[in-house]
Amino acid sequence: MTSTDRIRVVHLITDLDVGGAERALARLVAAMDRTRIDSTVVTLRAGGLLVDEIARHGIPVMGVSARGGTVGPRALWRLVTLLRQLRPTVLQTWLYHADLAGILAGRLAGVPAVAWNIRCAGLEPGDHSRLLRPMLSLLALLSARPAAVVCNSDAGRLAHERLGYHPRRWIMLPNGFDVDALTPDDGARIGLRRELGLAEDVTLVGVVARLHPMKDHATFLMAAAAIATRRRDVHFLLVGRGVTASVELGTLIRKLGLDSLVHRMEERLDARAVFGALDVAVSSSYSEAFPNVVAEAMACGTPCVVTDTGESAAIVGETGLVVPIRDPASLAEAILRLLMLEPDQRVELGKRARARIRSEYAIDRIARRYEALYVELAGQAA
Repeated sequence: MTSTDRIRVVHLITDLDVGGAERALARLVAAMDRTRIDSTVVTLRAGGLLVDEIARHGIPVMGVSARGGTVGPRALWRLVTLLRQLRPTVLQTWLYHADLAGILAGRLAGVPAVAWNIRCAGLEPGDHSRLLRPMLSLLALLSARPAAVVCNSDAGRLAHERLGYHPRRWIMLPNGFDVDALTPDDGARIGLRRELGLAEDVTLVGVVARLHPMKDHATFLMAAAAIATRRRDVHFLLVGRGVTASVELGTLIRKLGLDSLVHRMEERLDARAVFGALDVAVSSSYSEAFPNVVAEAMACGTPCVVTDTGESAAIVGETGLVVPIRDPASLAEAILRLLMLEPDQRVELGKRARARIRSEYAIDRIARRYEALYVELAGQAA
């Protein structure tokens, strides 16, 4: 296949700040076969921590400077103009604002095939802005317009079907992970503990998640309090956007008597340095689609305790423990079960977790499946 035969794919996303969808997109375009797929990333809102990471792989990143991620007439026209210049065969949109903008601009620009990408399963009204409901209703009405709707979890597909989504076809494609970049790191354990001012032998259990109701930090902290009544040698780490500035989290930490045991850090790009330092990684969410952090921790050889939501149980398989959502007592018991394992047993469990990610969710494998979809969509468009 010559350079002129390559399929031009534009990925449209709200922005490139650090989040599950944004990281999944960054990994995907980097892993694409450049002899088959010519990728460009377009953002509605300029900037983001992942712009440089994508650009380092030689993938062009462009923006249309929409205000707040919403698309008014001027931003929509800029997007139409850009798509006419880029002339993609496939426009792959990520997240709701991009889905709506993409289906409108793609039609006006004459893009042969548009595909949406559903990344969410939690749609409880109290967890989102009031503007999301009418947007989802509109997207449901338009959901037969895309050539395909990609979804990374069965939970996400079912949640959107209940909202009235009725696409021509659903395509189930899980997230992919670079298991060569996400590896066990012996130096991470010492490095992060030094950064936190902790002794090298301190046991560390952590949640990596932005501050959002669905992530349910409160359940994790209540589980931590239960663990602390039995083991004062265990420390707890919260890493994610918004967790250090949260007054509510600080109040709860003090109320539970965990001031000296809980440490908070803002989001960071070096996942390996965090997950490689944890003895146990936890996902305490009450709603997820496909939690990247679980697979990232497993790829780093860290055993996980997860709540039974979305694809979490399917990801860990038999390499970790699964508990009900919003159940601090069960979460505490599961964490303690892993901590009571002998160190070599926990290392062995981590090796099995890493092997599972390599066999089921390696980014090269997932990228080939996306490429196959784009080849198929291009053929249909032709």
